Amino acid sequence: MHKLFGTDGIRGMVNAYPMEPELVLRLGLAAGCFFRGRERPGAQGHKFGKRFRPRVVIGKDTRLSGYIFETALTAGFCASGLDVFQVGPLPTPAIAFLTRNMRADFGVVISASHNPYHDNGIKFFDSEGFKLPDSVEDEITGMVLDRRRKWNLPTHAEVGRAGRINDALGRYIVALKNSVPEQLTLEGLKVVLDCANGAAYKVAPMALEELGAEVIKIGTEPDGLNINAGCGSLHPEVAAEKVLAYGADVGIALDGDADRVILADETGRILDGDQIMAICAQDLLHKGVLPGKKLAATVMSNMALEVFMRERGGELVRAQVGDRYVVEAMRNLGIALGGEQSGHMIFMRHSTTGDGLLTGLQVLRIMRESGKKLSGLARLLDLYPQKLLNVRVREKKPFEAFPEIIQARSMAEKQLAGRGRVLLRYSGTEPLARVMIEGENEHKVEYLCKIVADAVHSALNA
Repeated sequence: MHKLFGTDGIRGMVNAYPMEPELVLRLGLAAGCFFRGRERPGAQGHKFGKRFRPRVVIGKDTRLSGYIFETALTAGFCASGLDVFQVGPLPTPAIAFLTRNMRADFGVVISASHNPYHDNGIKFFDSEGFKLPDSVEDEITGMVLDRRRKWNLPTHAEVGRAGRINDALGRYIVALKNSVPEQLTLEGLKVVLDCANGAAYKVAPMALEELGAEVIKIGTEPDGLNINAGCGSLHPEVAAEKVLAYGADVGIALDGDADRVILADETGRILDGDQIMAICAQDLLHKGVLPGKKLAATVMSNMALEVFMRERGGELVRAQVGDRYVVEAMRNLGIALGGEQSGHMIFMRHSTTGDGLLTGLQVLRIMRESGKKLSGLARLLDLYPQKLLNVRVREKKPFEAFPEIIQARSMAEKQLAGRGRVLLRYSGTEPLARVMIEGENEHKVEYLCKIVADAVHSALNA
């Protein structure tokens, strides 16, 4: 069966397959019929006659095309008998929270995350705020792509209603503030905040300012076309430069849907997700609240993080790339903290998915409680040299099918002599092969990465 969903929902260029209005309307019908056909214990659907209508929360980022897909999904959901709660532009983790908070049956985010404005995407959360399992996505996909399907729609008197939830932003801010001690304030801290002209443009400054921080704002003037454009977590150097210019204590750079974050310390040094995880893991270990002394990450995380946990009597558990797979490992093993090198961080005590703003707040809390600057905390982890090259490919074929790729990888592994790693994988959202090599010698790592990437390019684009 053809797949619609990648590692983080459906994603593509606007008005091109699969992000076409007609297909998204069918997606709304399919998901609506699927969830209407399920009985969820304790569901709080609106009673209409003898039936309960399921509830769905829809949020989006600031892309101009969000209006198209919000309308198409709402039409499909209402036609299939669901009540729709629209919350407008809010971070992805806010939708996961609101889905639980409002006792909805599922939640939907319209966003292409860190991609440029001409892309958009759709991802789903279940009633507990977790991303849907592959099996459910596959079932919904089958319904969407079956052009002969007859929709089991309700009668004219049982279709759903749609409305705006005006206090959604405030609910999310309260949840964020509840993740730090009640007596803690951020007064005296100067924070550069880059919202990438995305979903957090309004809520993030408000949350930090309510906690007392002085906020210098970047990327808070979305126009529908400037999301992620030269700002945000893809361009953390922008926040880093502002930190130095304003003498700030920290820079916080979010992506378009604010589910990930990259930080800059007061010296302008940029910290990735691995370094942020080390800071937060050390804090939880010190407090004795990191169950099993386990930290969840992905195959992309630096070897230094693995050594860091081992030296503290802990363990780094690796999952495949994608925050949904990190969350899956966390739930299966009872892990409280996990994340990705790209800046997704999951604090299972506070959230069910990656939350860049929540992560920023936790680091600010650690700074305030420890009395240390971020540069001091960042010294916990010295990263091994690592090189990542993205290779655009025509088709995602198995690497093992190409002898030249296998030969190049084997050569690189032999050169690293067991003191480094070679990783080949495909992007789940773009036509890219990712070649990552890390080791002790930076020049050797860069040299080997180019050789392997060239082999991948030649084999897959012949």
